[in-house]
Amino acid sequence: MSKEEDNKAVVGRWFKEFWGNPWNPDIVEELAAPDILLQYSLHEPRRGRKDVKEFMIGFRDAFPDLNFWGSADLIAEGDYVVGRWEGGGTHTGSAFDDFIVGSLPAASGRKMRFTGITVLRVENGKIVEEVGLDDGATALQQLNILRAA
Repeated sequence: MSKEEDNKAVVGRWFKEFWGNPWNPDIVEELAAPDILLQYSLHEPRRGRKDVKEFMIGFRDAFPDLNFWGSADLIAEGDYVVGRWEGGGTHTGSAFDDFIVGSLPAASGRKMRFTGITVLRVENGKIVEEVGLDDGATALQQLNILRAA
């Protein structure tokens, strides 16, 4: 396989096992670089395996049915892989205050579903960066955290 095909295989597993449901916590040690950067508009940037894993544990405690999936073929060039996705979940778990703005009390029952595009950088079979542009305003409106004027 080419470097691009290898990188797409790594990202495909990451999307399925990190962002999918059920998730596999061990995937962080297996596929993330020690100093991985995870950055999306809804949350503060995360750096390092421990921080990334703790973020996902908290996210899934609050949204037990959290699930994201690819909505188009992955595109790869060199060390970079781009993926388009959609997903969301229902807030039936613990209180959640990890959003950049606002928070949710425990088990609000609110649902979110939104889309995004993510650029990942893969080096030596490990994800070094995952930087996404998501429709966070839609998610925050659906969760009744952000209200349209």
